[in-house]
Amino acid sequence: MVRVKICGNRRLEDALKAVEYGADAIGFLVGQRHSSPDFISEAAAVGIIEQLPPFISTVLVTHLVVPEEIIPLAQKLGVSTIQLHGETNPRQAETIKNQLPYIKIYKAVHVTGEESVKLARQYSRVVDAVLLDTISVATDQVGGTGRVHDWGISKEIVKQLDIPVILAGGLNPDNVAEAIRQVEPFGVDVNSGTKAADGYKDYDKLRSFIRTAKLEG
Repeated sequence: MVRVKICGNRRLEDALKAVEYGADAIGFLVGQRHSSPDFISEAAAVGIIEQLPPFISTVLVTHLVVPEEIIPLAQKLGVSTIQLHGETNPRQAETIKNQLPYIKIYKAVHVTGEESVKLARQYSRVVDAVLLDTISVATDQVGGTGRVHDWGISKEIVKQLDIPVILAGGLNPDNVAEAIRQVEPFGVDVNSGTKAADGYKDYDKLRSFIRTAKLEG
C-alpha cells in the first residue's frame, strides 16, 4: 500500500484530521531558508508533535543545510524522520545519518531533467529515502509550489534506486491516482494540494487525497 505524508501542518487540529483519515506521516516545516508560508516555530512544532498518537511518523522538513544546525533541532523536536529540503550535500547527509542512527533521513531531489536521476543516485547511498519535488526559481520555492514535474523522470528514478522513493510536487486529490499509476512510488507527499483558501487544511481535500492514494496504491 502506498504511504501518505501530509506536509505543511501548522495546527494540531489539521494534523489530527490527517491521522484520522489515514495518513502515515505528518510533516512540519521548521528552519526556513527559502520562501514558504508554512514554516512554524520550534515551540509550535513540539506542541503538536507531543499530542499526536503512537505509530505516526513525525517529519522535520527543513531548509537548514549543515549537520550542526539540523541535528540539535531534530533532537529538540523529537521527530522520527528528517526531510532534508535544502542544499545539504551527500557527505553532510551521511554525517546526520551516522549521528542520528535512530532517525530516518529523506533527501528532497528536485526533478528538473535527466540530471535529477544522477543526483538521486548520489543521495541513495547515504539516506533512507529520496523525495521527488518541484522547484520554482521565480518564487524561491523548493517545495509547496503546487506544480507537477515530469513523472517520466520520476518513474526512471524509482526504477534505478533500491531505496524508497516518495513522490511530491503538485499532487492533489484529482491527480494523485494517475501519479501513482505512472510513477509507482513507495509513498506520496502533499501540501498545497490539500489547502483551503485560508492556507490551512481543507478537510474534504485531505480526506479525498488520502483515501484515493490508499485505494490506488
